[in-house]
Amino acid sequence: MAIELRDVRYFEMVVEHGNIGRAAEALGLSQPALSKSLQRLEESVKSKVLKRTPKGVELTPQGAALLAQARRLSLTINDVLHEIADLGEGRSGVLNIGGGPDTAQDILPEALGALLQAQAAPKARCNIAVYTYDKLLDAVRNGELDLAVSGIPSTPPEDMVQIYLYDHEFGIYASDKHRLARRKKVTLADLTHEEWTLAANELLPRRWLTQLFEDRGFPAPRVTVETAPTSLRIRIISSTKLLGFFWKGVVKQAPVGVRLKELRVDELTWKRRVGITFRKDGYLSPIARHLIKILRMIATKEHRRSSRNFVLPAKAGIQ
Repeated sequence: MAIELRDVRYFEMVVEHGNIGRAAEALGLSQPALSKSLQRLEESVKSKVLKRTPKGVELTPQGAALLAQARRLSLTINDVLHEIADLGEGRSGVLNIGGGPDTAQDILPEALGALLQAQAAPKARCNIAVYTYDKLLDAVRNGELDLAVSGIPSTPPEDMVQIYLYDHEFGIYASDKHRLARRKKVTLADLTHEEWTLAANELLPRRWLTQLFEDRGFPAPRVTVETAPTSLRIRIISSTKLLGFFWKGVVKQAPVGVRLKELRVDELTWKRRVGITFRKDGYLSPIARHLIKILRMIATKEHRRSSRNFVLPAKAGIQ
């Protein structure tokens, strides 16, 4: 017996709600009709996919395998629908972009400006979400985002394509009135008794900084203030004796009146790779492909580090 896509969708809803009654209500179906759909699905796959419990339902091992494939199928169907819409509407449409906390202020504004002015995307509309790398990866993986621009690891996940664009160089900053601000050079030993403001969501830079101190036999930086927005940390550093560690380009965008000084630390040589991430087997709309071209051109021009030797998979349609 062939599987009906409708039954698969109903099955996903039951799993999502964990209860047949609540799923039926959300779908606008009667419970008997939903139960019949689940029975039909189980007959099609010749396995029990759900186990009834006093609290609702639980996945069987066969059900867990089916759910994984069902979610993959949903992404494929969405890709097909997007591709058909692109064919019907030309290069108009919605582009869902993700950015890291720094890249959202760095390369994305200029790239979007060029995209929205281009004849190749006359009716484009963009949604931008700012997340940490792990959350961006999940959002790209589940189809919530078409692509993301953020810090990337040296080796991409197996299900992703990542295009390297340039490096973000990081530095240690203090208020220009800090006791270390006038020194030409500062050592890690000079920083061991200082207090810091760091971002909990920037795991990689923070992990690297902590490891640097520990490798030299010093205690990890003592964090006094923890907050996510870089702009807020810049203001805190400017008005306190706390130190901060972040991308140097952000400091250039500091508000008027905020005066910071980079501390020259010889041991500090950390750079974060910045790049584009999208699903390896996913569909890229014409707008998304055009934005990738723009991002690569800006990276080549502004940062002198291009991805010009990178060739995308044929399915992506970008060279």
